[in-house]
Amino acid sequence: MLQQKYKLAILDDHPVVLQGLVNVLSREEAFEIAGTFTNTGDFLQFFNANPVHVVLLDIILPDGNGMDLCKEIKTTAPDTIVLALSNHDQRSAIMKMLENGASGYLLKNASVEELVRCIHDALQHQIVFSHAIKEIIARPGLKDIKDTPVLTARELEILKLIASGITTRRIAEMLFLSKFTVENHRKNLLQKFQVKNVAGLISSASHQGLL
Repeated sequence: MLQQKYKLAILDDHPVVLQGLVNVLSREEAFEIAGTFTNTGDFLQFFNANPVHVVLLDIILPDGNGMDLCKEIKTTAPDTIVLALSNHDQRSAIMKMLENGASGYLLKNASVEELVRCIHDALQHQIVFSHAIKEIIARPGLKDIKDTPVLTARELEILKLIASGITTRRIAEMLFLSKFTVENHRKNLLQKFQVKNVAGLISSASHQGLL
């Protein structure tokens, strides 16, 4: 039985970085490098005619920025997974990428194994972060007491597990709950934070100092 090939596009303004990523990711049987690009113009011209499964996207680009481009990609092709791959570790950039629809954020110092695992996890509809980004997100943020929703101890527990990229099934196993119960908690969290998806949930909860 043939394994599905996932098409990846990589956008970074450093050719050396692009070549390194191609060398690493082309060794993975599940991945096919559909194209590499150093600017948003060339990428969009390709992307509009050639759908891909995953876009690895730097934040700073010569003719734009990854945050705006992420939003444009998700508007054009909602099913395309966007992962930020950057040297920039500012919390604001991480949150903005999530708000604009990214499925994760990785620093370029991530190991090959971590990068490959994060791509696979993102393809399974998880929100993913490299280890260094998880530490940044875990730092206490500024709280806005007025807008911070009141959470039960269980909701806060599940929120933190979701933010760690753990699946609903695994959370259910860890907490000895049914998947239905965990899913209900997830829906309640989305409603309380007034967000539409898990990326928005993580961003909002982080902004309010709950992660």
